[in-house]
Amino acid sequence: MSAETYILFELAGAFYGVRSRDVLHIEMLEHITPVPNTANAVEGVVFSRGHVIPAVNLRVRFGFPRIEHTGRTRLIFTRSGQRTVALIVDSAREFRTIPAESIRPIGETLTGIPGNYLSGVATAADRLVLLLDLAAVLAIETTAAAATPPAALLQPTS
Repeated sequence: MSAETYILFELAGAFYGVRSRDVLHIEMLEHITPVPNTANAVEGVVFSRGHVIPAVNLRVRFGFPRIEHTGRTRLIFTRSGQRTVALIVDSAREFRTIPAESIRPIGETLTGIPGNYLSGVATAADRLVLLLDLAAVLAIETTAAAATPPAALLQPTS
């Protein structure tokens, strides 16, 4: 029986999970510096642990309405390949080990739909948890409407 640990967070009333091995750390949201001519979901950049890192608002990325940040809003600093990005979420809930047999792949009905950022759906503590495909979430340049693609914001940090 194999299992993997996930960081669970809340976004627009639903629970999501990202593999803990892809998470560098979690911080409270203090200040975001806006950057012009970026994708709508890129809210700006944050300074954390000596690095300037792009901050992606997952509500906007997933098509939910933008809301004002609260004391529960968190930044989840993730790494996918060579990219480090802070995900802005409503709240970061917990760490949870999810057995592989509890994860169901996304059904055929969702395949090929633009904006599908999920790798699976799991049941954990009697609730559904939508598991993120982090690489798909961070493919910001595919949705950029600006003339200058924001890919430069998502370049590797040293």
